[in-house]
Amino acid sequence: MRHSLAVHADHSLTDEQRYLSEAGRARATQMGKMLRERGVECDAIVTSPLVRAVQTVELVQAALGAEVWVQVLPSLAPGHPPRLPAQELAALGVNVLVVGHEPGISGLGAFLTSRPSFPPFRPGQICALERGRPDWLLNPETESFEPLLLA
Repeated sequence: MRHSLAVHADHSLTDEQRYLSEAGRARATQMGKMLRERGVECDAIVTSPLVRAVQTVELVQAALGAEVWVQVLPSLAPGHPPRLPAQELAALGVNVLVVGHEPGISGLGAFLTSRPSFPPFRPGQICALERGRPDWLLNPETESFEPLLLA
């Protein structure tokens, strides 16, 4: 999942300090509810340490009703190669919700599916991979589950 909609950077905030907008908070909560309605369960939930990602995962976790402790992975912060979080994810279980940023989250998708690239995530978008293969995506604009098709 890519973090939800955040406020824009300005002279008073660094990129790391950006937090979710009101619309972003509503979107993250809605995505969590939709995952719950689909019956999604998590063995682990991990997030980038940046404020907007942590806020996203907390709202999704609450709406999902997941009783799994959220773990911060510094390797999900911008600027890290996808192999680093991928190595850490392998030890966390089968069903892991990962919240990060672009272009890192799509880079992780490419790495996990052994593809040269992966479609960029929109804010709040969730993509499901099953055994390294694309399964579905949750489109935050249409609030619908769609097939995840990769070329």
